[in-house]
Amino acid sequence: MADDQHYDVVIVGTGAGGGTLGHRLATSGAKVLWLERGPFLPRERDNWSTQAVFVRGKYLAPEVWYDAHGRDFQPEVNYYVGGNTKFYGAALFRLRPEDFGELRHHGGISPAWPISYDELEPYYTEAEHLYLVHGHHGEDPTEGHASKQYAYPPVSHEPRIQQLSDDLEKLGLHPFHLPIGVNLDEDEEGHPTRTSACIRCDRLDGFPCVIDAKSDSQVICVDPVLSRSNVTLVTGAHVQRLETDESGHTVTGVVTAMDDGSVTTFTGDIVVVACGAVNSAALLLRSRSDRHPDGLANSSGVVGRHYMRHNNIALMAVSREPNPTKFQKTLAMNDWYLGADDWGYPLGGIQMLGKSDDEEIHAQAPRWAGRLSPELPFEVLAHHAVDFWLCGEDLPQPDNRVTVDGDGAIHLSINEQNNVEGVKRLRHKLDGMLDQLGMHEHHLLDRSLYLHKSMPIGATAHQAGTVRFGRDPASSALDVNCKAHDVDNLYVVDTSFFPSIGAVNPSLTAIANSLRVGDHLAQRLG
Repeated sequence: MADDQHYDVVIVGTGAGGGTLGHRLATSGAKVLWLERGPFLPRERDNWSTQAVFVRGKYLAPEVWYDAHGRDFQPEVNYYVGGNTKFYGAALFRLRPEDFGELRHHGGISPAWPISYDELEPYYTEAEHLYLVHGHHGEDPTEGHASKQYAYPPVSHEPRIQQLSDDLEKLGLHPFHLPIGVNLDEDEEGHPTRTSACIRCDRLDGFPCVIDAKSDSQVICVDPVLSRSNVTLVTGAHVQRLETDESGHTVTGVVTAMDDGSVTTFTGDIVVVACGAVNSAALLLRSRSDRHPDGLANSSGVVGRHYMRHNNIALMAVSREPNPTKFQKTLAMNDWYLGADDWGYPLGGIQMLGKSDDEEIHAQAPRWAGRLSPELPFEVLAHHAVDFWLCGEDLPQPDNRVTVDGDGAIHLSINEQNNVEGVKRLRHKLDGMLDQLGMHEHHLLDRSLYLHKSMPIGATAHQAGTVRFGRDPASSALDVNCKAHDVDNLYVVDTSFFPSIGAVNPSLTAIANSLRVGDHLAQRLG
């Protein structure tokens, strides 16, 4: 690792955006350098321990951010090769076509994107095939057209979830197989085959996969190209700032603090920032200079603003019959994604979560005290739990923002009641169906541990929007190819570029966009 080496492309971050882009460019022959703040995640028994992952937060970054009032909190971020995809649930949805246009919500306007669904659609297909997404296009009536079917069939429902799907259909609803990225082959009875990497366990949602069967960025994009002579990965590399030439139009140095205490400056023809919506904005703000007094790429003043994270609710229902399901995250439903008969605004979507277990239920038991009937003691809940994830759209507000103080520390200010009425109504819809779905009525319990609700601002899993792209340099930081309007060789490809976030998991859109930007950069590099 020599500090005088020069690269075609320097990419800061190895998550869904940076990892995918690096893979795309590496296979095109470009000389690629990945800078990753963290190490490789250790493969160990604690990878699948609820106590370690959720109760103790063993893999969370040991750092402190601050809220608008200066109170410190630990953010839900993970610094490892693969970024936050090491811990995501691998639910890989496309945004709906309507999400690319302007949508009116109860709480305000979700703005249009500068590109259309049709422009991104071919890359959605490539992303689904690259990340081994299992699903079936055509089951969800709200999805847009797909130029190709998924390369892998949907993961089959286990009996209790199949019954849930059947019961939802009896109510006139349209449940579908959740599109999920996992290395799984099944026999006719839905059991993993001997050639399958996945053992169909209940350790997918929020856990790192100890056998590398989850389609995360490290497994899919980084590892397969590391043996190439044109690819370099440097771990333990915390990028501090980006330096430019005297004109301010070209990034000339990526100043990086190394784990050994040294500081190294890397250079590249192209520099790509992809370290998460909060950290990417913070890096640009820390890179202020005489030419860029408000932060790099920030002549519009939008860098750090319009932070979004989804309005999420994690819930546990209680089935009348036991639920022995192991791989529960196989079903979703979007019937009220764009509205309902009794309400003219979008509500959001419902999908299954990974299964609650004894350790998680025990840790949350004090929060549920008094909520359960005597016939439902805590010790039986894990055997009857059915877990749901409700996702509503957060709206981009300029005062929801990331800032950095004089010491470079991150401050995050958000309005936690932004456009929450839709997801509240979605919860009411689910609550009203419990009896018809074979569940105990009025026993939707908040899985607060899963969402780290002890500090809601810290739940940053679906962060987006802080370096938005657009066609007008006065209201956006990036152009339609995710290049900074102000800087000729600077790009941003994580979810920072989102002008709106929709109500589905953002990872697939970040992956598809990185493939799109990768084609642009390959052409630019020649």
